[in-house]
Amino acid sequence: MSTSQTTASATSAIVTAGAGTSGVPGEGREPRRPFRKYFRETGWRHLVGLVASAFALFPLLYVLSASLNPGGTLLTANSLFSNVSIESYIALFQSERHPYGSWFMNTLIIGLITAVFTVLLGALAAYCFSRMRFTGRRFSLTALLVVQMFPQMLAMVAIFLLMVTISDVFPAIGLNSQIGLIMVYLGGALGANTYLMYGFFNTVPASIDEAAKIDGAGHARIFFTIILRLVAPILAVVGLLSFIGTSSEFVLASVILIDPDKQTLAVGLYKFVSDEFSKNWSVFAAGAVLAAILPVALFLALQKYIVGGLTAGSVK
Repeated sequence: MSTSQTTASATSAIVTAGAGTSGVPGEGREPRRPFRKYFRETGWRHLVGLVASAFALFPLLYVLSASLNPGGTLLTANSLFSNVSIESYIALFQSERHPYGSWFMNTLIIGLITAVFTVLLGALAAYCFSRMRFTGRRFSLTALLVVQMFPQMLAMVAIFLLMVTISDVFPAIGLNSQIGLIMVYLGGALGANTYLMYGFFNTVPASIDEAAKIDGAGHARIFFTIILRLVAPILAVVGLLSFIGTSSEFVLASVILIDPDKQTLAVGLYKFVSDEFSKNWSVFAAGAVLAAILPVALFLALQKYIVGGLTAGSVK
């Protein structure tokens, strides 16, 4: 067979396959649905998605517009991006009364340390509840869940008095101490996080532990070298939730931290709008935009673990 005949045969086969079984072009395709049928079956979902997206994005655009508006009030930011200037971002780092850079670093340090130790303590407790059988195990799990029904803010007065007393003996971990604030946060590290990790740990087959024990591995080696790698999704979820919750916490941070240089972003940003005669919403919005960068970056970096980490532990 010649080259021209081969090319013609291939072209004919392609045309026949595209035309469908009967040889008529387009006959094998599904007929286009009328608009009413499309909207009734699928279109209304797209419309709801667009409305929900607009509802969620408008506050973000409004805050960004307010941060770029040098007026200093929210009324002048009603027209989105009518005035664009970075004066608020420059003023954010030039104020001596409001050390935004220190607030940002304090929030980063406190949030990361709290997240790391929250994940470690929660994982250790979840491993014990999942793999070991001891007296009071079921009661302890129930108690951890019930305690979470009472917010930590109810103990604010008791925590303040305790920190004042500790300051007289160990000032480094008492009132007006970042280490003291971290320890207060870690006091509530167990609870919902442990229960969430416990459900995920149960999805890991116990036969893996038994095989490692046959090879001579102890609980510590099994936990740190095997289990932690298998439960990485839930560790990422708990760490992210802990960091976001710590970064946005206001009540305990405002009670324990007194010096402006030691305060966090949640406490410091409030000072821009708490003064009676010098409220600057533009600078406040600029600080809020910059403060949101790190949680968003962590969320995007860990998003592949979030769905699996939140759902895998819910099915036993």
